[in-house]
Amino acid sequence: MASRVLSSESGQTCAQVSRVAAAVAWPSLLWTVLSIGPSEWTSGYCRRGTAGRPQSSRRPHPELEVACRPMEQRVSLITLGVADLPRARAFYLALGWQGQEVEETVFFQAGGLALVLWDRAKLAADCGVPDERGGGFGGMALAHNVRSDAEVDDTLATAERAGGTVTRPAAVTPLGFRSGVFADPDGHLWEVAHNPEFLLADDGTLTLPDFGR
Repeated sequence: MASRVLSSESGQTCAQVSRVAAAVAWPSLLWTVLSIGPSEWTSGYCRRGTAGRPQSSRRPHPELEVACRPMEQRVSLITLGVADLPRARAFYLALGWQGQEVEETVFFQAGGLALVLWDRAKLAADCGVPDERGGGFGGMALAHNVRSDAEVDDTLATAERAGGTVTRPAAVTPLGFRSGVFADPDGHLWEVAHNPEFLLADDGTLTLPDFGR
């Protein structure tokens, strides 16, 4: 009876029925897209193109699903963009560091991570940003912690002899530890500090204190 009604009243063809079937074949995908709301967000799944963004607790359609994994809490390399690579390399060698140069890039092993010197323009291009040389503070400072107050003074003096500029002479900070700051020839800032609360292992690895104590 239903088939006769469909045939006589609607004149449905096989092609039309196929379109109806197709229309109801993807409601789960449409529902996934339309039903995501802030109240349902969780970190279980991510949609393509939005990695790291909290998404619906409802399992998304397979075509939209991407695994979300937390980023490990560590730093592997720090790359400094430099205007004159030979000059920058000479400066860090004069500090007493030992490095390797490979394809116009200088690598220094620095404890558990690496410090890298690379042409500033190439670094900017590699990061997909313009190289805007506005000068002044670049919004970042590196730090080198040492094991005594005397070593703070010695390190700043070494940096100055190597061609760096002491931007803040060694002194006791308001927090009670001795530190000073120098800039390398490209203006990258280094704080040299002796903070007994920040424990240094024999290999230079730093362990933060429990600030909640």
